[in-house]
Amino acid sequence: MSSIPSLLTKKQFLEKHQAFSKGGLDFQLFHRKKNGLVSSGAVLQNGRRILIDEEKYFAWLKAQQEDV
Repeated sequence: MSSIPSLLTKKQFLEKHQAFSKGGLDFQLFHRKKNGLVSSGAVLQNGRRILIDEEKYFAWLKAQQEDV
């Protein structure tokens, strides 16, 4: 049985993780199809609302650092 992911709106994510800037997250979300956020499952879209899967987002972010 899989667990239910922790999904946050952009506002909730920024309130919880204050190390991230709104502008930086907006840039990542704008380019989400090109930068791999969508294919990694870190970002989901429900209508107009964008939801961030915390666990997958941080796994994606760590993978980006390994590519540097």
